[in-house]
Amino acid sequence: MSDPSAAPVLLEFPTPGVALLRLNRPQATNALSLELQALLSRYFTELGQNPEVRCILLTGGDKVFAAGGDINSMAGVGPIDIYQRHTERVWAPIQHCPKPVIAAVCGYAYGGGCELAMLADIIVAGRSARFCQPEIRIGIMPGIGGTQRLVRAVGKAKAMRMALTGQPITADEAWISGLVSNVVDDEQVQAYALEMAQLIAAMPPLAAEQIKEVILAGVDAPLETGLALERKANALLFASRDQKEGMQAFIEKRAARFEGH
Repeated sequence: MSDPSAAPVLLEFPTPGVALLRLNRPQATNALSLELQALLSRYFTELGQNPEVRCILLTGGDKVFAAGGDINSMAGVGPIDIYQRHTERVWAPIQHCPKPVIAAVCGYAYGGGCELAMLADIIVAGRSARFCQPEIRIGIMPGIGGTQRLVRAVGKAKAMRMALTGQPITADEAWISGLVSNVVDDEQVQAYALEMAQLIAAMPPLAAEQIKEVILAGVDAPLETGLALERKANALLFASRDQKEGMQAFIEKRAARFEGH
């Protein structure tokens, strides 16, 4: 029987409503092997459909987030092989996960690791964190969002610099650029991210999902389209019991009890 602790991704439930996914290939600096990607995809599919899960925390641990793709699995293959891997399908459950996702990043977030972090809704970075798209150095380019999500996060000039030089940026540069949400000391990253996940998990889940959906749907839409999406989503939430509970709790000056209905 295989050892569950040796799996490339570990799933934990540290507190009610919070799922913790930990990349677990320390011997390979959490390089994103095909097995790891498939398992991550499966977990996100399951967690996205689990009504008990209200927030997902993704981390690589205290030393490294993920140092890119698994080069050994790519070095000898051709374009059809790469195309038929359909990474867009593997990563779709992460991209389209309805639950809020927080990435806790220490150390390297290189290549695919940077692209994975950018799929999160919130990135908490340790001061040691480094973000990089180094693919050009081995004769290729980012292939799972590094040219598209990065430019939307940090703008054309910084995205061009990162992708064309392959040089990393620091956590503070990532903060200034708008790539990360918070920068804290390394030893505080996991606790800080978990505390934030607990805070989000305590919110009404229907509202959280609608906020995420509307922000992502509206970010590349014309302003008037985004505002229309916002108005309709806001109106929809008035059909929920959680809206009634939240407002009544406010009036009664007590803590609300949100059930996701």
